[in-house]
Amino acid sequence: MRADRLVSLVLLLRQHGRLSATTLARELEVSTRTVLRDIDALSAAGVPVYAERGRHGGFTLLPGFRTELTGLNHDEALALLVAGSRRGAQAFGLGSALASAMRKVVDALPEGQRATAAGAARRLLIDPETDALARRLVTEELPDAVVTEVRRAVFAGHRLRIRYAAAGRDPEWRTVDPIGLVTVRDQGYLLATRAGADRTYRLSRILAAEELAEPAQRPEGVDLDLAWQERSRRFRAGGDQVAVLVRVDRARREDLVGSAVAVLAEEGGAEGDTEGWLRLEVTFQDPRHAEWALWQLATSTEVLAPQWLRDSLHDRAAAVAARYAAPSPERTPSA
Repeated sequence: MRADRLVSLVLLLRQHGRLSATTLARELEVSTRTVLRDIDALSAAGVPVYAERGRHGGFTLLPGFRTELTGLNHDEALALLVAGSRRGAQAFGLGSALASAMRKVVDALPEGQRATAAGAARRLLIDPETDALARRLVTEELPDAVVTEVRRAVFAGHRLRIRYAAAGRDPEWRTVDPIGLVTVRDQGYLLATRAGADRTYRLSRILAAEELAEPAQRPEGVDLDLAWQERSRRFRAGGDQVAVLVRVDRARREDLVGSAVAVLAEEGGAEGDTEGWLRLEVTFQDPRHAEWALWQLATSTEVLAPQWLRDSLHDRAAAVAARYAAPSPERTPSA
């Protein structure tokens, strides 16, 4: 991978001019000592890179220097295929490859277009770390070595041995036949089979991975979209999930849907309903999840069925009302 890094270093200097060793190290995700060694290697190979001393010094190329664009490697080409969402590249462990590939693409543009593209890029912000309400978006930390091993097994069609930490259980090793990778809402998943049964593994819960030499037992062709839909359907129908019929203020629909497992049916409010209210049938993971999610929406929803959930929410509201009916024992008497 050092050759790719050397090319990236040259492209960074071509596109930005003078850069410090610290800046280059940050962009290339290596140490400053590695950058200095790479600079020496470039100089020895005849690339006219030299250091400028002083407070605003750094490394730069001889003006007018240009080299042929090196072709994209496998990971960089793959990163561009998922570059429609930068978070998609991150979910599959291709973030650094995407950055390297984009530097090569920019360098391949004619000189006039490079300046235009750079200016346009500064006018776009995609997937910031926080949303409009200043809520920080949670991104999963995926060890590069683990994701790289998983990705390699998927593409090579080899069996994969993973150490997986399922929710609420101790990590354990298991051997699977990988089918494909899926990213949903910034979370990556491995679709596989184990002993012939369909399995879905969250990438962030894979603690270690090892590609095996033996070929995976899987069909030649696969429709990942169809496979994901089928597994999602089975997930929504399994376990101790409960179905709830609920009226919801149209303005809070997304809050309700976002907390539910699935939406089974939806229609406009029935005759007599307050204008702006919808009627939905949704599922929750279990009774406790249903009560918690609907309590958060307060008077913006009304459970129509099942009755036990109406009773549970009624009892909780009555308990809260009773707690606040009396004056606060901490209230200071007025003078």
